[in-house]
Amino acid sequence: MATLVSVNVGMPKDVSWQDRTVRTGVWKAPVDGPRMVRRLNIDGDGQGDLAGHGGEMRAVLVYQVESYRYWQKQLGRDDLTFGNFGENFTVDGLPDDEVCIGDRYRIGEAEFEVTQPRVTCYRVGMRLGEPAMASLLVAHHRPGFYLRVLTEGRVQSGDEITLVGRGPEHLTVADTDALLYLPGRDPEKLRRALDVPALSPGWQQSFRELAAGEQPRQKAGWPGFKTLRVARIVPETPTVSSVYLDTTDGTPLPEARPGQYLSVRLVVGDTGPTVRSYSLSSAPGADTYRISVKHEPHGRVSGYIHTGLRPGDLVDIASPRGTFVLEEGTGPVVLASAGIGATPVMAMLHRLAGARGPRPVWWIHTAHDRAHHAFADEAHTLLARLPDAHEHIYYTAEAPCPDEPHITHGRPTAESLAAMGVPADADAYLCGPPAFMDGLGGMLREHGLDPARIHTEQFGALSAVNPGVTSGTTVRPHQPPGPTGTGPLITFARSGISTPWSAEHTSLLDLAEACDIPTRWSCRTGVCHTCVTPLVSGDISYSPQPLEPPEPGSVLVCCSRPTTEVVLDL
Repeated sequence: MATLVSVNVGMPKDVSWQDRTVRTGVWKAPVDGPRMVRRLNIDGDGQGDLAGHGGEMRAVLVYQVESYRYWQKQLGRDDLTFGNFGENFTVDGLPDDEVCIGDRYRIGEAEFEVTQPRVTCYRVGMRLGEPAMASLLVAHHRPGFYLRVLTEGRVQSGDEITLVGRGPEHLTVADTDALLYLPGRDPEKLRRALDVPALSPGWQQSFRELAAGEQPRQKAGWPGFKTLRVARIVPETPTVSSVYLDTTDGTPLPEARPGQYLSVRLVVGDTGPTVRSYSLSSAPGADTYRISVKHEPHGRVSGYIHTGLRPGDLVDIASPRGTFVLEEGTGPVVLASAGIGATPVMAMLHRLAGARGPRPVWWIHTAHDRAHHAFADEAHTLLARLPDAHEHIYYTAEAPCPDEPHITHGRPTAESLAAMGVPADADAYLCGPPAFMDGLGGMLREHGLDPARIHTEQFGALSAVNPGVTSGTTVRPHQPPGPTGTGPLITFARSGISTPWSAEHTSLLDLAEACDIPTRWSCRTGVCHTCVTPLVSGDISYSPQPLEPPEPGSVLVCCSRPTTEVVLDL
């Protein structure tokens, strides 16, 4: 018979960690006497990051006495006390390799259901002073698990734990954890996981994506950078020019997926090579690549492209990459852009027009005026080839001509979006300034579109994902403080920062943070893959080794160091 050995609670608090402030509820301590367990947590308990912990499906975290004994031996620790692993219930029994998702237990007056393994998170390592703990919990198959509260009631240490129902498919906590985080997945277990209603929605979504398989991979391009020739340069507007690129030896270019981008390496002035990324605006499969570049007022690289680059010049180009791509299908599509954000969706429109299929297409574009409306005639001609196309153009500073009913003065609104008749099952692809994408994305969600069907692309650094870290002052990316490194050059292409590597940094993630580059991470030990980043060029080594390597052409920056010059899409 399993037993509840300790009830542990703790309210969120701010903790200083690596020159940051982290809001966390991982500090739990045992309490005496009965405690009321409610739908979202235990009286006196709270979670600091509700995106990753807490909520109805993760109301109570369970960890086992036997795992405490195991880690005391593995870590050589004699100071571990109940609650140190952030758990609410410390139990004698209920091992992760026997408890199944969907199992139901009665403890005291309350009844519970097992919903998922523990979320891998750096904060348990922060609490224990063991930075690799998130990885160790998965690698050693001892994650612990969450409970949903089916019946509220009082519990206390010493209560017996009674199994009152077994989950379907008999998929254990340890097996479920391994399915998500470890290589060598068993397809049969993956199928069974999707048949467990009690499994939390987040894990169900992850398993659906795994079961659906990988998207068709693009044909292999080339590693690192390759020299291409500028075939021609065509002005599109007073501030936008298109650069056409082909190979130097006449060999065909690999076909890009519609929406992908090229990374361009140029030497501008007396400084070292500079890398910038530009979306492809040409038809997939065209004989040449076309990138369309806006001349920014203080843009050193865009200024050089507009005033210094000439046909016949040679430039270093990395293979097409990026995940903002038009997916195959037959359903309705919304292609929405503002300004130079039209470039990736132009490639998508080329693909749709080339197929001449029956998919309904809504083309929504916002420009300053006709003179600054890039691809106006090209897009209009492509849309005319489609049997069910809807063109809606907005000029913010110019009234339209009476004979152009598809052009409106102003910007898209919720009312105008509703009048367009966009169906709720459409897939939307948005590119433009963040305010444009946030605004239009919000209107599309209010219109009924599933957020998972709204895809966005932005040209600068992606928004940060740093769970638990309280927001500080936003700082523009910069060179890292301290002495200049002597190692290989590291380039963060989206952020426009190049800096030599220094052994003072523990990882590429650590260097990016020193430069105040927005980063994305959760476990910081190579488990969760939140930090996965496209590797444009270069080689790295891992320490610690990730439990599952990322896809080729990608790198986990949280546990990697450079062995050569490296260019990251970060």
